[in-house]
Amino acid sequence: MDLTERQRDAMSELINIAFSRTGAALSELTGQRVMLSAPEVSVYPTKELPGALGKFIPGEIASIHQVFGGPVAGDALLLLNHDGAVRLTDLLTDGHAPSNRLDESAREVLTEVGNILLNACLGMFGNLLEVHVSFSVPRLHLETLDELLGSLATGAGEPRYALVVYTAFQIRDSAVRGFLVLVLSVTSLDRLIQEVGAWEERQGHS
Repeated sequence: MDLTERQRDAMSELINIAFSRTGAALSELTGQRVMLSAPEVSVYPTKELPGALGKFIPGEIASIHQVFGGPVAGDALLLLNHDGAVRLTDLLTDGHAPSNRLDESAREVLTEVGNILLNACLGMFGNLLEVHVSFSVPRLHLETLDELLGSLATGAGEPRYALVVYTAFQIRDSAVRGFLVLVLSVTSLDRLIQEVGAWEERQGHS
């Protein structure tokens, strides 16, 4: 399943709106100016994710994982490579002695960043698309990409697709690259694309 150029543009515009709110919320939380770069959106079958993401995030990754439900349901994840996760927490906490590991306080900061980003995106999808979205408490995992994707596998259920959003956190002249990944069933992805199309039409008439 592929997005048309128009669908990709509309999805990018929606996520951009969420990212601007997220940047403002993170700036308020940390006292640092935080901006997120314009998102690049792609769709992959979940089995193609290792090839799509592996070259960007080899080795251990930090993932903040949140399950969401409603007319559009699935798994939402913020993915960062290990070094990026450490650097992001150092930048956000104004760390004067950058470490190379994620201690307990760094994990708390990272989980909160993921919580703000995922809630902003999912909440914005709900508000702008006029659908109800509920979500679970986010969880931080440190594992390889293969381990993460293995935990998302659904066996013989409906095929699943991943909406992959590539972005970068811009903080104090530094950028940390990351991915927002929404893993959806075919039914949920179809519904999301329909709702984005309806939202785009409403924008045209407003």
